[in-house]
Amino acid sequence: MTRTRPTIADLRALKGKRQLTMLRVTTLEEAEAAERAGVDIVSIPPELILDPHYRDAAPSLFSMPGENFYEIGTADDFVRWSFRMIKAGADAVYCSASYATIKRMADEAVPVIGHVGLIPSRKTWTGGFKAVGKTADSALQVFEAVKQLEAAGAFGAEIEVVPVEVAEAISQRTSLFMLSMGAGAGCDAQYLFAEDILGMNRGHMPRHSKVYRNFAAEYDRLQAERIAAFREYVSDVENNAYPREQHIVRMPPDELKAFMAKLDAA
Repeated sequence: MTRTRPTIADLRALKGKRQLTMLRVTTLEEAEAAERAGVDIVSIPPELILDPHYRDAAPSLFSMPGENFYEIGTADDFVRWSFRMIKAGADAVYCSASYATIKRMADEAVPVIGHVGLIPSRKTWTGGFKAVGKTADSALQVFEAVKQLEAAGAFGAEIEVVPVEVAEAISQRTSLFMLSMGAGAGCDAQYLFAEDILGMNRGHMPRHSKVYRNFAAEYDRLQAERIAAFREYVSDVENNAYPREQHIVRMPPDELKAFMAKLDAA
């Protein structure tokens, strides 16, 4: 059955009714796989939405390009950037910059997703890569950040590595569409990175990640095959096994004779 790409209104209507799925994908192949697998929402690098083939690969994915605020710049830069993203086919944009920057975009009717809890680009303020909101006071700060995003006009927010009880209570008390990354099933969508699902990440695996395939082992196997093929090629050249007759083009004998005569006379 052909899917229709959801609108902001569609997602708002689904709030509190069922869990949606969300992935971070970075290539056309991953986007196409998410489309065919029935994923609802994707976070993507800006360059992917700008690829003219993106919507051919992912016609029904609600797609949200995002970049760290220090890569884009000031509020004016964000407005110009968001216009470019929406024009290219984005359904919303991610922004971890200030509430004022989010408001600037929202005032122009740009659907914006903010970020609360553990915000990697601001992790120094909350003690590094660790859970946020484990005390009553810090949990209240997460809720206050959500209310600030509401007031700024954001459409939704990623809530990352926040205790499940806190995330659920906040989700029930906000109009924002809440995207849970390691914050439990009490929000509106579950969010994972494709590289973790596919087992591509060779480093630290976040607590909330779940590995479904072992692409790292497959990449190791392919690299070994790549090296072996290159070695065989080197050996063939060194031993005159390449090129063979089927790999070359020969000149017709009469043309070769004429060419050699002209060459000798030159």
